[in-house]
Amino acid sequence: MQLHYSLEDLKDIDWMGVLPIILPIMAVGFILILIALLDLYRNRKTRENVFIWTLVILFCNTIGPILYFVIGRKDSRA
Repeated sequence: MQLHYSLEDLKDIDWMGVLPIILPIMAVGFILILIALLDLYRNRKTRENVFIWTLVILFCNTIGPILYFVIGRKDSRA
């Protein structure tokens, strides 16, 4: 019984079968990050903690932009 996997086991994966599942998820994540960064850039004068929000958006992948749109857009100085 094998309890661990090695890099040799990656050869056995059918990548053409996995790509139709992975690519749309990656595309949605990239689009979310792009839209969040554009919104943050356009409203940088009215947003607080622009640098921190940039780091959250970039390093928290899909969750970061969602957090920005839910929480970050409310901290504007109107």
